[in-house]
Amino acid sequence: MGRRMLEFVSLNGPDHVGKTTQIRLLADRIPGVQPLGSVHEHDREAWDRVARTDYARWWFEQSSTEELTRMLLTSHRRRSAARSPNRLALLDRGFPMLVAVAAATCTVRDGLDTSRALRTVNGIAADMGSFPDEFSVLLLPARDVECSLRITSSRAGRPWTGVYPEYQTALHAVLVEQARRGVYTHVIECGDRTADAVHDEILAAVRNAMPGAWSAGSR
Repeated sequence: MGRRMLEFVSLNGPDHVGKTTQIRLLADRIPGVQPLGSVHEHDREAWDRVARTDYARWWFEQSSTEELTRMLLTSHRRRSAARSPNRLALLDRGFPMLVAVAAATCTVRDGLDTSRALRTVNGIAADMGSFPDEFSVLLLPARDVECSLRITSSRAGRPWTGVYPEYQTALHAVLVEQARRGVYTHVIECGDRTADAVHDEILAAVRNAMPGAWSAGSR
């Protein structure tokens, strides 16, 4: 029996890890790829509605964990449905990363530890039914939370303020825990590696998952 066609590749990771760069490089290198962007682009009415007021306050104070999780994953489902037949879709933050975002927010807002927050969000996601399979790549600065935070914060260009430092700490902790649990298809510890070196590893992993998808002359 032949290998099932790969339909979705997602790039995941904390802010300032290089996701945007890698998405652009993949779009340039993979023939016929369909970039689908972020979930917000596929459910604009819902996200514009909450953004009309104080977006950060809604996100961290007014919304519930269930509301935020369902909103993120409903938008993800809409995005997945936008894939054209027989094309490989490229996602900016896939299903496991959206779970991580909701769990990190739950940690900040509800005071839960990483394991309980993940259990809560995964339970909500399971209640929503199945989601399409994806080849999920996690770009992780380091598997040590403090080291990972130090690397990405140094690239931010300005100090993190308000609730953002607490959220980023929680997000890195969730991502490290997900990596430990084997949630992602492929984990790359970026550290101080160049964008080209990281890209070569991503491309090799995706190529291995979809043999024959490149012509002999493709890089």
